[in-house]
Amino acid sequence: MLITVSGPAGSGKSTLASSLASELAHEHVSGGDIFRDIAAERGLTPLELNRLAEKDDAIDRDLDSRLRSIARNRDSVVLESRLAGWMAGEYADFRVWLDAPLDVRTARIADREGKTVEKARSETEARTQSETLRYEEYYGIDIGDLSIYDLVVNTARWGPDGVISIVVEAIQSYDPGRDEGTQTLKGVEYNFG
Repeated sequence: MLITVSGPAGSGKSTLASSLASELAHEHVSGGDIFRDIAAERGLTPLELNRLAEKDDAIDRDLDSRLRSIARNRDSVVLESRLAGWMAGEYADFRVWLDAPLDVRTARIADREGKTVEKARSETEARTQSETLRYEEYYGIDIGDLSIYDLVVNTARWGPDGVISIVVEAIQSYDPGRDEGTQTLKGVEYNFG
């Protein structure tokens, strides 16, 4: 089963994807790790690489090509990235979008990266703006369109254990054979907020 976990920075993608992969005995592949590796290889921060990617579409296209290849060629994978749900295309069996209010996400990022909340917020806003523009320009993707996701969770409402429980239950009860609009999870937003 190919499961994608997507969402903005600080939404809990890595935490969920790692736990979900362990719970389901799946491989975990992180697009963020691949992106950070590319940045480190070039001696750049992720924000600097994002800015460079605004001028050099080969950076995003390389990362996205790697994600599509993984989706096409591997089974039993939890694929995690902001665009994993889009990049996996028809190969995805279940797509999850995580989100949380900006204040919650930037506090998490500040804590994780040892920086001030103000700096984390400024960098997150700049990164989000940069990525949103590139996704639209390169692929015609409106990152705000959540209609492709089977489950949307506001991670500000639960801790990591609660989020994993919700997602595992949704995956276990998901019936992809049901028609859209008849009590299926497809296209239903579970924001619980």
